[in-house]
Amino acid sequence: MYELLNTINEPADLRKLDRRDLPQLAKELRSFLIDSVSKTGGHLSSNLGTVELTIALHYVFDTPHDRLVWDVGHQTYGHKILTGRREGMSRLRMWEGISGFPRREESVYDTFGTAHSSTSISAAFGMAIASRLAGIKRSVVAIIGDGAMTAGMAFEAMNNAGDNDADILVILNDNEMSISPPVGALNKYLAKLMSGRFYAAAKRASARVLGDLAKRAEEHVKGMVTPSTMFEEFGFNYIGPIDGHDLDALVPTLKNIRELKGPQFLHVVTRKGQGYKMAEADPVLYHGVSKFKPDDGIVGGKSGGKPTYTQVFGDWLCDMAALDQRLVAITPAMREGSGMVRFSALHPERYFDVGIAEQHAMTFAAGLACEGSKPVVAIYSTFLQRAYDQLIHDVMLQNLPLVLAIDRGGVVGADGATHNGSFDLSYLRCLPNMTVMVPSDENECRQMLFTAFQMNTPAAVRYARGSGPGVEVKKDMTALPLGKGEIRRQGKKVALLSKKVAILAFGSMLAVALEVAEEIDATVANMRFVKPLDDALVAELAASHDVLVTIEENAVEGGAGGAVLESLQRQGIKAAVLVLGLPDRFIDHGDPALQLADCGLDRAGILASIRARLAA
Repeated sequence: MYELLNTINEPADLRKLDRRDLPQLAKELRSFLIDSVSKTGGHLSSNLGTVELTIALHYVFDTPHDRLVWDVGHQTYGHKILTGRREGMSRLRMWEGISGFPRREESVYDTFGTAHSSTSISAAFGMAIASRLAGIKRSVVAIIGDGAMTAGMAFEAMNNAGDNDADILVILNDNEMSISPPVGALNKYLAKLMSGRFYAAAKRASARVLGDLAKRAEEHVKGMVTPSTMFEEFGFNYIGPIDGHDLDALVPTLKNIRELKGPQFLHVVTRKGQGYKMAEADPVLYHGVSKFKPDDGIVGGKSGGKPTYTQVFGDWLCDMAALDQRLVAITPAMREGSGMVRFSALHPERYFDVGIAEQHAMTFAAGLACEGSKPVVAIYSTFLQRAYDQLIHDVMLQNLPLVLAIDRGGVVGADGATHNGSFDLSYLRCLPNMTVMVPSDENECRQMLFTAFQMNTPAAVRYARGSGPGVEVKKDMTALPLGKGEIRRQGKKVALLSKKVAILAFGSMLAVALEVAEEIDATVANMRFVKPLDDALVAELAASHDVLVTIEENAVEGGAGGAVLESLQRQGIKAAVLVLGLPDRFIDHGDPALQLADCGLDRAGILASIRARLAA
C-alpha cells in the first residue's frame, strides 16, 4: 500500500528518488496520514495541506545540515514520518510516545522545539546568524502559516532579519487556516491577493516563478499593491505566490532560491485538508481530531453528559452579557476552544477576536476597562504566559477591573509540556491587586465567574480542561465571600498513625482529596481562593490537626501550597505541612490520568505521600 513511503527511513532516501516519483510519494504520505491520525487522534487538516511542501523541502535541502524550523508544529506529522518516525506514529501524543510537535530531544531533524505560534522566524534568524559567525554554509528555512504570520513577533523578527541581510528563507504557508477563522487586516490583504485574475495568472506561471513572476507583471491587481511591497520593505526578496500542491513548481523554485543570498520570502498557497474531502469541507472540525473511521469521517458532535468547564464559561458569558451591557469578551484567536461561538453570534458588537496577539489582547482589555467597559479575556493558561508583562504593567499596576477566564489550568493531556497550565497560580498570586479563584466543580466555576465580574479590581478564574465531577450548574448566580474557603469533610477521629490530617485542596484536586480522605478519615477544605488566601481557615485547621496537606494542579514552586506556608509564617503558627503539586520539571504528553499519576497526584500517589510523611 505504501510502496515508496516504506523505503523512506530518512530524507537521504527521499533525495535518491526520481523527481517524477514525488507525486506518488505525496499520495502515499497523505493516505498514511489519514489512516494513522484516524487511529490516534491529532492534528489533521494542517498536515494534509503541507504534504507536498514537506516532501519538496526535504528533497531540495540537505537536512539535517540545512535547518527547517516549523512554526507551531501542527503541520509536522509528514516531516516526522519522512525523518525516521513512521513507526512511532502509532503512539503519537501518547504517554512515552512521540510528540505532536517538533522536539529537539526527539530527533536531529527537529531543529527547534515549537508549539506556540510565531516563533519560527526569530529562531531561524538566530540559527542563520550563528552559522554565519561559525563560518558554516547552510540554508535555514522558517515555515510559517498565515495565522501565525499575524502575530507581532513574526514581524519583529522579519524587521531584524531583513536589516541584517541574513541568509534565511521564510515560507508563508498561506491556507487561510487558523484554529479560529483568521482575522485582521493582513489576512484580508492576502485574501484579496488570492482572488481574481492574479492568482489564476500565478498558478499558470508557477513553473516559471523566478522568471515571469519575478518581473512583477501582475503586481497591481484591481488597484491594489501586492504583499511583495510590504515584505520587500522589510528587506526580503518576495517570490510568489505559487501553488503549494504542485511539486513541479515547488521543487525547482526551492532549488533556485537555495542559491540566492540574503533574506528570501516565498509565498506558498495550500489548501487545508487537501486530499480528504471531509477535511477540505470543514477544516476547523478536522483541525484537531479524536479517533474516527476515515470512510465515515467525524460522525456527529460530542454527546451529552457532563458539561465541560469551557461550556460552563460559554454559557455564563452569554447569561452575563444579557444582564450587563458593559461586558466585552476578548479572545486571542481561540473562539472555539474557549467556548465563545454562541456569544460571538449573539453579541458580535461586543466580541473581539484579536488574532494571535495575546499581548495586544491584554492591553486592549485594559483600555476598555479605563473607559467603563467590563472586559472578559478568555485565554488558555499556557498562552497567558505571553501577556505577562502587559498583565503587570497595563492591568495590575493600574488596578483595572478585568476578568481573566483561564482555561486549561493544570495538565492538558496529548499536547503535553508546551500546553500544560503548570505555572499560572505561581505567576498570578505574586501580583498586587490580583484575586485568584480556582473552582472545584462546574457550578462553583459559574459562581466564581460571576464573583469576578462583580469586582472592581482584576480577578482570575482558573479552571481545568474537560469536565469536572458533574455537579449541577445552577442558573442563579451568587457572589462568593471574598477569600473564604469551606470545610467539605470533617475528620471525626484520630486518623492514620494516630495523627489527624487536614487536606487543603485547590480547584480540580478537591475530588481526589475527598477520595483520599475517606480512606484515612481526614478533614478536607475546599480552599476556593489562592489569593486572597483564607488565613483564618488555615489557622483553624493548623490548630486542630497534626499535619496539613496542600494539593494543587500547579507547580509546587511558588504555588498555592507556598501561599499556605506563607500564611502560617505570617500568623506565627508552627505546623507540619506536606505540599503536593506538579514537580519541578516539565510534564510529558499523554493521557491526563497518566500525567497526574506520574506526578503523584492520583489517589494512590497522594496516599503514598501522606503515609510516607506521617511515618517519617
